[in-house]
Amino acid sequence: MSLRSRIAAPDEGGPAREDGHLVAVYRAKLLEEIDLAEMSSLAAAERRIRLERVLGHIISREGPVLSSAERSQLIRRVVDEALGLGVLEPLLADASITEIMVNGPDSIFVERAGRVEQLPLRFASTEQLMQTIERIVSTVNRRVDESNPMVDARLPTGERVNVIIPPLALTGPTLTIRRFPRAYTLPELIGLGSLDEQMLLLLAAFVRARFNIIVSGGTGTGKTTLLNALSGLIPSYERIITVEDSAELQLQQEHVIRLESRPPNVEGKGQITIRDLVRNSLRMRPDRIIVGEVRGGETLDMLQAMSTGHDGSLATVHANSAEDALMRLQTLGSMSEVLIPFEALKDQINSAVDVVVQLTRHADGSRKITEIALVVSHGREQFRIVPVARFVPRPVGADRVVHGRFEHLPLPRQVAEKLYVANEPLPAAFRVADAIDVLDTRQAIG
Repeated sequence: MSLRSRIAAPDEGGPAREDGHLVAVYRAKLLEEIDLAEMSSLAAAERRIRLERVLGHIISREGPVLSSAERSQLIRRVVDEALGLGVLEPLLADASITEIMVNGPDSIFVERAGRVEQLPLRFASTEQLMQTIERIVSTVNRRVDESNPMVDARLPTGERVNVIIPPLALTGPTLTIRRFPRAYTLPELIGLGSLDEQMLLLLAAFVRARFNIIVSGGTGTGKTTLLNALSGLIPSYERIITVEDSAELQLQQEHVIRLESRPPNVEGKGQITIRDLVRNSLRMRPDRIIVGEVRGGETLDMLQAMSTGHDGSLATVHANSAEDALMRLQTLGSMSEVLIPFEALKDQINSAVDVVVQLTRHADGSRKITEIALVVSHGREQFRIVPVARFVPRPVGADRVVHGRFEHLPLPRQVAEKLYVANEPLPAAFRVADAIDVLDTRQAIG
């Protein structure tokens, strides 16, 4: 979209509101005053400053008479419409907002601190919302129209954006922007109540001893945040390859190669899948492979990598419990074009996965590790897991805040021995299981 059309785009079809009319009028006046060739040569920040200055002169010369706050608000709105994303600009500037959900021109929700709230904001019209959506997807060289009504992409600034428009979205064009918080360390997650110090020590020992770890949880439970924190425990001298749909991980080590999948182009060609990247990563001499999320046939490739020399790898999966995570891995692995018996996938999972870390988002918006479970089954036998840590909630009180305690359970002897061989001490809160404790395992269905 040209600079002229971006600034001159009218608010068609919206209600005749005074503020919307002012924005449209002064956007047109701004277009008459600026030199487009000069504007195109400026950096984005300089362009905004120049437009704000020119618009300020126009308002001073022609009116209307406004208070200082009203004048600043009008200038910001006009320039946001011209260069930015209109009513979404202040939301994107608010660091406390982690998700922006536009359910049509009249319905805007955000998530703050784990809670969803509706805002008294709206787009002037469906056309204005579509212009904003087109501006967003154009930054990643994508388009959205009736022939391509869904777009899922990562913006250059790091946010993940999903768009779906009519006829698929019945309430109108729908836009979801997920913003990813800065990388948290495990000690910081302790401060947020996601885990306790003894669980941190145990997870750190698992990572350094090269256990294969699956982080499981529902949408918005903090899987990527925890995966990023766990990856910080990997020694800096190891070669790490990350594979993601939308690059979200923020690893701090020096020897990191980041791979990101690519959707098909407008002709339906050129797609590079997660599975393609996982396969390619095996040829890149990785010490560890981190898969942002497994959701299809690439699961089988990841499991084979974990069980054939790439110990210490990490991945996330959508599941509501540790048992569900193993069952989901089995289902996803069967989606590969490799013809492998469903039962044989149990062998792959039992030999590849050592630990499942389950995350839950509670009613108060808090995110906690609700279970750390070890996979102790072998071969093609039914999945068996041993919980070694879990969160035990107390009844919710009048403050509606979830309180509880973290419980530490015995570790199977073979796991304790593996930590000993890796020179990783057993955290003080955990002991080695007696024979009778080993019987206290949970068995998944299947």
